[in-house]
Amino acid sequence: MFETLAVHWHMNPEIFHIGGLSLRWYSVLFVSGFIIGWFIFKWFFKKEGVPEKLLDPLLYTLLIGTIVGSRLGHCLFYQPDYYLGSWEGFLEIFMPWKGGLASHGGTIALFIAMWWFARHYGRKYDFDFLWILDRLCITVCFAGALIRLGNLCNSEIYGDVTTLPWGFIYELRGETLPKHPTQLYEALSYTILGIILLWVYRKKLDKVYRGFFIGVFFIGCFGMRFLIEFIKEPQVGFEEGMLLNMGQLLSIPFVLLGIGFLIYSNIKKEPAAIVHQQKQKAAPTHLARSVAK
Repeated sequence: MFETLAVHWHMNPEIFHIGGLSLRWYSVLFVSGFIIGWFIFKWFFKKEGVPEKLLDPLLYTLLIGTIVGSRLGHCLFYQPDYYLGSWEGFLEIFMPWKGGLASHGGTIALFIAMWWFARHYGRKYDFDFLWILDRLCITVCFAGALIRLGNLCNSEIYGDVTTLPWGFIYELRGETLPKHPTQLYEALSYTILGIILLWVYRKKLDKVYRGFFIGVFFIGCFGMRFLIEFIKEPQVGFEEGMLLNMGQLLSIPFVLLGIGFLIYSNIKKEPAAIVHQQKQKAAPTHLARSVAK
């Protein structure tokens, strides 16, 4: 009875294919996340007086950090035996188009990339590492939701068998039983989290402290990821029989880090918004005024 209510999912992951080149829905959704983030940051910058000329270097830094970090995270966290076990596997580390990106690795790389960005530009424009993280996490919510929709288009990273009427039968993967569409669960949770953080930013920015947004993001995002992993199928062979899978083990430190950020935020109580340092010119002396005349 339940199978008749399930969604028979057989979406073609490719939009078009010409010769050896193809365009996939995953790629379009992945890039769309950065485009949406660019426009959200444009609003942040305009609202808080940061020059819009920093948007392009910020976008390039985010792109490089996300792709490099996500790829290395997948290779080192999930399949180190393959990628480090032979020259053939090692060379595939530099071929992200063959598949394999891990959000935990991307998060670590974004930390490093944003530390560099804040150090390079922040002193001149009155923002710091924590300020940029507080805004970045809002855009990451929506980008993460789009990436999970891309996973759905690829019929990958889905859950265990379910009797719920919204189960998906991933026919392209040879599945015959409904499975939890965990991609949609994650996409929905990230979107809700992003909307909440965006609302707080718009309405309550003067009532929260620096570190609040990134703290809530880590707890909400990776907390939900931890829970959803319980109904996911193992992504790699060594996860079989593990009490907690790799995704859960990697989520725990980020949840703890989120708690740490909230504690830091409430102790330091630094304004969440930029406080621009006005450089006052010294008043001219009597002699200078006389010379000017």
